[in-house]
Amino acid sequence: MNYIEVAIEITPYSEEYAEIVMAMLEDIPFESFSTEEPLLKGYIGQDYFNSQNLKTVLSFFDNNEAFKVSYNTTFIKEENWNKTWESDFNPIIIDNKVTIKAPFHHNLPLTKYNIRIEPKMAFGTGHHQTTTMMVKGLLDLNGEGEFSQLLCGKEGLLGGKWNSLRNKQVLDMGTGTGVLAILAAKMKAKRTVHAIDVDVTAVYSAKENAVKNRLDAAIHTIYGDGCLIQANKYDLVLANINRNVLLQDLSTYSRGLKQGGVVVISGFYTEDIPLLEQEANSQGLVKVAEREIDNWASVIFYKK
Repeated sequence: MNYIEVAIEITPYSEEYAEIVMAMLEDIPFESFSTEEPLLKGYIGQDYFNSQNLKTVLSFFDNNEAFKVSYNTTFIKEENWNKTWESDFNPIIIDNKVTIKAPFHHNLPLTKYNIRIEPKMAFGTGHHQTTTMMVKGLLDLNGEGEFSQLLCGKEGLLGGKWNSLRNKQVLDMGTGTGVLAILAAKMKAKRTVHAIDVDVTAVYSAKENAVKNRLDAAIHTIYGDGCLIQANKYDLVLANINRNVLLQDLSTYSRGLKQGGVVVISGFYTEDIPLLEQEANSQGLVKVAEREIDNWASVIFYKK
């Protein structure tokens, strides 16, 4: 899929103002946001972009006294990701246990979990802080992470029901390149791990990467959204998306969880945690752990 990058300049810039602008854009189906002061950048599939809708929403700030916004758009052709990622993509090693690398990376130290990917888009390679935190969350739940002692085992916050991913039914929502689904499969999650994405390019990419890791039989990748989630199906739901989608879909994730199931989310800022926790609590989910990297956050919830 081709993308449109919308670069919104916020004057004067603050993270609070960027959050206000993102909240106003919640009805426009942006896939992701990033901040590069003084810019808030949003990425949306070309097929979903409507310039008039964007102009109408941002016109709300024309008479705003606190800050002003202006914007420009850039067309990003799908092939452009492939032209740049190979030269920019360095191998990633997380907690000396997980390595995410490309097929052309050689002579790297072996870790317990080695994942080979060849992304077709710029999201989900593992370089972003949110993906790193999701990987750390999987390590926690598999008894190998910094929060494992807190969460797992007989006295853990997860009620003694977790000590590994072995035979757990896992769903990776917004799978992107499939990194999290692949890692879950390598951790012996129940076959098949389900991976869902609204971007057909991501679906093909995740399938290709599963094959590269010899896990194509262990991962079932599906094109679609949260409507595909089955009730009381999953032990673990992974969702590295964005705040607005998470707020909208937490009820669906909770409905899809078995009792004693876990949701790990990321894709939002530290200051968003209270809002997401409030919605999660209303859906019967309890926060048991959180982590933060560079103001990006991840939270683990438990369904008692």
